[in-house]
Amino acid sequence: MLLCFVAASTFWLLNALNKSYSTQTTYPIKFVYNERDLVPIKALPEEVTINVTGKGWKLLRKSLRVEIQPAEIYIRNLPRNNYLLGSALRPALVNALDGLELNFVVTDTLYFNFNARVSRTVALKLDPSQKITGDRYAVVGPVVLNPDSVTFTGPASMVGSLPNPLLVRLPEGQQLTEATKVKVPVTYNNKALIKASANTAEVTINVRGLVQEERQIIPEIVNAPAGREIALRPPYVLVRYQLLEDSAVYLNRDNFKAILDYRRYSRRDSTLIPELVQKPMGVRNVTLWPERVKVSLQ
Repeated sequence: MLLCFVAASTFWLLNALNKSYSTQTTYPIKFVYNERDLVPIKALPEEVTINVTGKGWKLLRKSLRVEIQPAEIYIRNLPRNNYLLGSALRPALVNALDGLELNFVVTDTLYFNFNARVSRTVALKLDPSQKITGDRYAVVGPVVLNPDSVTFTGPASMVGSLPNPLLVRLPEGQQLTEATKVKVPVTYNNKALIKASANTAEVTINVRGLVQEERQIIPEIVNAPAGREIALRPPYVLVRYQLLEDSAVYLNRDNFKAILDYRRYSRRDSTLIPELVQKPMGVRNVTLWPERVKVSLQ
């Protein structure tokens, strides 16, 4: 009985596969384009839904994806539109459907997005906002990057949005205390679609030590009321500054000048804000203390 059942089932299946059927199924598609000139910026559709008629054998082979030739969709130039109507796929599908009759395309619209493939060279620059030295050290002279520029190749919209110069950064937390050469990564968005001529750059930085000094100076009062004497508390301001160790002997320390502009007098607390209007060459990180000077008229 079992053999009879198997034989009957086999004959029934063979007979059924020899009949014609109409069904809805998916069919693979393939976009054909010049990869030197065009690049898709999102994943391309890989199949469409269609309604076909054919022998059971053919339908079974298509369902199992055995020896299926994808329907080829040719993109010859940069498309004006980012979609293709399902009806426009009919010629490509008819050519690919070996032994099946295409009734209609169920998929209404295929969406895609192609960009022209372009190349652009962008300068590299060390991020000036990053603190890279210790408190008593400073960068001296130009920072040298090798290479000093990178060529990016990819979709026009993405490559065109890259900043110029492109900023690179040293590893976080690195505080340099001497001349150094550091490898830094060239970081940018959309790395899956954009290729760079270099992924790292070598940064050469000259670092020298600083000394810290301070000096008391008597501020000059400007725009004061005529005929009135003005008393200051404190009567001086303290200038704190840094300079390179090897230039300390050449510094003209008498070249500091601060003023108190009476036009900026605060009636709320009777104070003036000291302003540094002159300083010698070579000093850096200059601060004044106190931030406000108490003023009283005599």
